[in-house]
Parts: sequence; structure tokens; C-alpha cells
Amino acid sequence: MTKPLIHLSTDTTSLLIKADQRLPEMLYWGKKLPEGTDLESYFHGNHRPVPQARIDSDTVLSLCPEHARGLFTSPGLEGSRQGDNWSPEFSVEEVLQQENSVVFSCRDPRAELKLSVHLKLNPATDVLESRLELTNEGNAPYQLQKLTNTLALPVAAREIQYFQGRWTHEFQTERKILDRGGFTLENRRGRTSHEHFPGMMIGDTGFSETAGSVYGFHLGWSGNHRFHAEAMSDGRRYLQAGELLMPGEMTLAAGECYTTPTLYSTFSSEGLNGISQNFHRHVRSEIVSFPEPGKVRPVHLNTWEGIYFDHDPEYILKMVRASAEIGVERFIIDDGWFRGRNGDNAALGDWYLDTGKYPEGLQPIIDCVKEHGMEFGLWFEPEMISPDSDLYRKHPEWMLHTEGYDQVTIRNQYVLNLQIPEAFDYIAGRLDALLSEYDIRYIKWDMNRELVQPTHQGKAGFHGQVEAYYRLVDFVREKHPLVEIETCSGGGGRVDYEVLRRTHRFWASDCNDALERQAIQRGASYFFPLEITGAHIGAKLCHTTGRQHNSHFRGITALFGHMGVELDPASASEEEKQAFAKYIALHKSFRGLLHTGQHFRCDTDVKETQAWGVVSQNQQEAVLMYSQFKMSEYALAAPVKIPGLNPDTTYKVEVLENSSTDIYMKQCPPWMTETVTMSGALLGQVGLMMPVLQPESSLLIRITGV
Repeated sequence: MTKPLIHLSTDTTSLLIKADQRLPEMLYWGKKLPEGTDLESYFHGNHRPVPQARIDSDTVLSLCPEHARGLFTSPGLEGSRQGDNWSPEFSVEEVLQQENSVVFSCRDPRAELKLSVHLKLNPATDVLESRLELTNEGNAPYQLQKLTNTLALPVAAREIQYFQGRWTHEFQTERKILDRGGFTLENRRGRTSHEHFPGMMIGDTGFSETAGSVYGFHLGWSGNHRFHAEAMSDGRRYLQAGELLMPGEMTLAAGECYTTPTLYSTFSSEGLNGISQNFHRHVRSEIVSFPEPGKVRPVHLNTWEGIYFDHDPEYILKMVRASAEIGVERFIIDDGWFRGRNGDNAALGDWYLDTGKYPEGLQPIIDCVKEHGMEFGLWFEPEMISPDSDLYRKHPEWMLHTEGYDQVTIRNQYVLNLQIPEAFDYIAGRLDALLSEYDIRYIKWDMNRELVQPTHQGKAGFHGQVEAYYRLVDFVREKHPLVEIETCSGGGGRVDYEVLRRTHRFWASDCNDALERQAIQRGASYFFPLEITGAHIGAKLCHTTGRQHNSHFRGITALFGHMGVELDPASASEEEKQAFAKYIALHKSFRGLLHTGQHFRCDTDVKETQAWGVVSQNQQEAVLMYSQFKMSEYALAAPVKIPGLNPDTTYKVEVLENSSTDIYMKQCPPWMTETVTMSGALLGQVGLMMPVLQPESSLLIRITGV
């Protein structure tokens, strides 16, 4: 055994863990403790008291809470051997600390279980990675029901921000006060899900974008998950996050091990912006790995909302040429290119080019795309199988289902059981063949339905299907390392850090309505940097909401992400094409800032408004989007305080774009019509006075150090 206190720290954060014979316990996690502090003496003399009428000794809220030690809350481990060994009691046998990471090896010899607790606090990103490993050291199988990461929180952490949504309405934020009892979010859909994104923030009551002590959490897992936050009866609080296992899904044979998904956690004393900036640094440095580092993120055109299933190669060539004219850099053919795919009710699994639609193959289109300086991309949905498909007629047993029950269709399709080696090999072979035949540099990888009653080899197959999907993406990456992959799942249904270890972009939502996208992209920004967040200009009449917005509101909204267009430029008017070209060029001019800078959101005092932007790493340049969603509650707007600027720098403030056709003001703030300079201190502490805009419109503002 090493020293009883483990102190992991960064420039801003301290994590203090007690390591005696019992399972390790977090004593402190928050703002960095002063160097040279005598922590041993402090915590020895400031030990937690033992209350009356309860357990006669101190009860530990450990990194894996145990019922056996008298902690009457949600245990970190649940399982048994046919009812035996259901309440284990672990002791620490070894502590291995290396720099800013530590591994606690623990055992219960009677239960014949080994538990390893892994913690790593990244000094460059302030993100804590934690995971647990359970090994069955007995001869009898161990039926694992739950193994989850548990992190203690301070008593002041009383407010939760969590995420909910649905298809075309993802990443919506909600708040809840946690005074007593528990709050649980469960996802049972088999993929990360539109409904319950696996992320949560917990902090001081009233924490905001720029103020308050906050803890942020994200579980890197693309399947079922469970988040549970609880205020215990003694006032202590904690957060648990892990995979949600189905009954009988995980049985460990002798010597077998189960490892939890990684829980990514971070602390900020400066509100939610600090949480986001920590997570963004971590994604950039530790999660996403681009095939060609340093390459700019190319502007997309995706054909889906332009032509749907109506594929005519001659017309697509017109789309290619029109796309190049407006500045597109990557051209993607979406659904409808393969054999028998004339609608959404057939052909998934038959991954052979439809030679009726493409008698000369894809090569003429790819040649045209490359001649116009663009890359070519193609849509796939490899994990699915249509009832009306040659593959299903030949191999109905490859459907993921439970024998003896009728499997429901969702979007007229079933799920292909990738846990069957022959099914996996078939799909891997078809992907490999097409990527080898054609110069395809990008895959839009879709997954449009949930898993319902999935069974493999007589037990629930959720976990195994996710692992098989990971293996399939890994296979494609290994065979075709220059191909970029987008994770799309009916939009934002499969977005998490584990899938992003294998992919390079995510499609935030199938909804291209700029008003909806303002909320969707804001919600996604808490965890993901802009360069991997797909954001497209859609058609004037939005296909999912029926709303109409002018090209300026659509263009400004799509600037803040990995930009693209989702429409038919060949049929667009000259006025529309000029607008698309304008905003694509504007995006390119800011691309270096947007995709490398520090993202921030502003606290706005008028509820119908939103402001967010990016400041460069040297604090010399920033771009800000200010949006008005509804009619203003008041006749005057309020100043917007802009965080992240250098207080000692003088900045020029100017309007770049205004999507409002009219501003309902007799006189606008002078900075909107004349050259004005302001200090970073005043912009951050007093704020920039805003006008009242028309509903559903935005201002784009540039702030430059002078």
C-alpha cells in the first residue's frame, strides 16, 4: 500500500482520494488546492463525524459504493452467482500511481471477484477519465447486472442540467433541483439516442454559462446507458453513469472481465463555458483523430434533401458543377444509389450499385467531382436490412431478433445482427469492395432505427451489437485510413466520445430549420467542438418543420459548425446561389478561427435571445452570433457581456451580417453603423448594447484587436 492520500492535480483542478484498506473515496474534487498544503494532517484532524442512530462506524461513499459496508444507496456493483456473492466487500490490495493517473486493485476473496478502479486526470484538458474493471476469479459463472462509475459531489451541487429530445429535436436542455432523493435517466434504445444524450452537468444553484462551480459528465458509449444523481439522507451527493445492462446480458465465465465505458468528467469554477472548453480540448487532443492532420474541414454538399431517391446521373452532374460554383469542397451522394433502392421500404443490405440508375457506374460522377476540385462521398447504412431485399430473402436468420416473436419494423427496416460472423464478413466485404473500386473519401454512415428485442445466442444482444459495430468501423478505418466517416443516426442519435474515437464528424440533426438548429447546435456545443459538428444550410422551406427562413438566417446559423448545404443548387435561383456562395466564403474566411478557437456562450438577460461565438487562442479575434427567436418581451434589448476577451486589449466591433430585414429601432447602437473601439474589460463586464431584432433572425459580429 502506498500513501493514504492520492492527490491528482492540474493547473486549475485538484482531485484528492483516500486510499486505505476500503475502496477508494473521493475526499475533494474542485478548484486547485494550494501547493505545499499539509493534506494528511488536515483530513486526519477533520474527519467526517458519525451521526446518531445509524451505522456505528463511518460509511464510505466510495468509487464503487458497497451495500456490505452499510451504505444504503445505489451500489456500484450488482450481480451474483445464482444468488450467491450478491453483496461483496472489497479491500484494496495495490495502488499504482503514475504521474496523473492511478489504478486501485481490489479483491473480495470470498466472492472470488477482482475490481480495478482506473482514474486519469488529464493535465492539459482538466478532464478526468474513469472506468471500472470486474474480473471473475472463481470457477462458477458470475451474472453481472450493473457495474457503474460513481463520483462524489459536494453538498453545494444542487442543480442539474440534463439533455432530452427526439428525432429532429435533439440536445434540448432542462434544469432540475436535486434537494433529496434521486434523479435517473435511462436509455434503452440500443444506440446513444436522440432522447437521452449521455451527458449531465451538476453545480451550484443558478450556475450559468459564465458563473458558478459546475461538474460536467459524459459517458463514452454508443448503446444503452443509465445516469443517476442522488442526494442522500445525510446530505452527501454523487453521480453514477454506466452501461445499462439487460437481464442476463452479461455473464462472466471463469477468468472473464467486464470493463465499463469511460466516464469523462470535468470541473469548472467559471460556469458552463469552462466545462465546454475543457471537453473541447479533450476531444481535439484525445478523442478525434483526422486522417490528414491539419487539413481544413471541407464544405459539404449532401444530395438528400435535393433529390431524395430520384437519382439521374446527368442531373447529378449538373448538381456537381453548381456545387463547385458556390464553393463546395466535398460532394456526397446520399441514399438511393444502390440496387432496388427507390424508396425507404426496400434494398438495405444489397450494397451493389444500381446499374439501372447508373449505367456507366459512379466513375463519371467521381471524375467530375474531382475535376472541380472536390472530394466524393457516399451514404451507407451498413447495420440495417430491409424485409424487401435480396439479402433478407437469402438470409432471414441474419436479422437481429428474438426467436418465436415477430420483430417490429422501424422506418420499414430491421437490424442486421453483426454478431453473426458471416453477416459481419458480408457487410465488411461490401464496404471494402466499394471503397476499393471507387475513390470515395467520405462515408456518411447512417443508423436509422432502435434495437427492439435483440437476442444473440439466447441472451440480450445490445452490448454485443455495439461492440460489433465498433469492430466494423475499425475494420473500415484500418483498410481505408484516408476515408473520413460521419456518424449519423437519423441525425444526432449516435453521438458520443467512443464513436468519435472512430469517426470524424457527426450529423447533429435531420432538421435543417435554422431556428431549431440554434437550440440543437447550442446543446451539442456543451460537449463537442464546432469542427466536428455538421451544420448545413437547408432549403428555404424546411422539409421537417414547414417553416421558412431567409438565406441570411440560414447562412449565419450554419457558419458555426462543419459547414455544408443540404439542397439542390442546380435548381436554385441565382439570388439563392449567390447567398449560398456568400456564406460559404464567409465560413471559409473564419474557418481557422471557428475550428481552432475557444468556444463560448453568453449569459443573455432577455429570454428570447441567444449569443455565442468563438475567440482565438491569442484573444485577438472573435466572432459572435446574436439571435432573436421570438418577439421581444421589452422595447429595449439588454447588453451582452462577451467572455474570453483580453481585458487589456482594445477591440474594434463591427457588424458583418444582419439577417433581419428590418430592425424595429429608431436608432441603433452606434457600433452598428460606425467604427467603434472598446476594451475587452468593458465588453466582458459591462457588455455590448444590442438592438431588438425581428423574430427568427441573427446578427453576425466581428471583434478584432487593434
